[in-house]
Amino acid sequence: MIKILIVEDEEAIANLIRMNLVKAGYQCELAFDGEEAADKIAQKSYDLILLDIMLPKLNGYEVLEYAKSVDIPVIFLTAMGETQQKVKGLRLGAEDYIAKPFEIAELLARVETVLRRYKKTEQKLRLYDIEIDTQSRRVERGGREVDLTIKEYELLLLFLRNKNRALYRETIYESVWGGEYSGAGRTVDLHVQRLKKKLGLEEHITAIYKVGYRLEV
Repeated sequence: MIKILIVEDEEAIANLIRMNLVKAGYQCELAFDGEEAADKIAQKSYDLILLDIMLPKLNGYEVLEYAKSVDIPVIFLTAMGETQQKVKGLRLGAEDYIAKPFEIAELLARVETVLRRYKKTEQKLRLYDIEIDTQSRRVERGGREVDLTIKEYELLLLFLRNKNRALYRETIYESVWGGEYSGAGRTVDLHVQRLKKKLGLEEHITAIYKVGYRLEV
């Protein structure tokens, strides 16, 4: 199982992140200051670190040095949204940077992207009679391959990482298509309908009035 260290000094935020990552199938541990995080990095093995910058004892930039020494990828997770801070973090070796407040769906999508970049994603995902091989991007239903487009595949992963959670159309569009949602057109709706039909998920992916969709498991 993928193991993630969450380094965040605000306990409520740390627990919220952990709860959602655990629901998505990850194993998580918490550290509430930079020194505790450095100790955990020295003693244990992690696949990814979500790291706040403003921390007691050691700041996030200092903790990043510990993570780099053992080749653990880092996503900075902080309220410091200024471009200068973002550039500094990325230049020091962070893989990504997410400014608070953020959508959980966005966080999960970025976590998946970084893990895939480091080839640390779980290779097999399953949902009912559907099996997804994340290495080959092959999807099978009942043992038979299903031909999905790139966007349909990414949409499927987004739903799997957000089971039983309502996803706004804006969140779906920005996570899968990568741009700002304008509200015009039916791109999201059409792709969801095709995905449901191809994988027999008509009863499981439900529309939420004036919101978006939810995969009910």
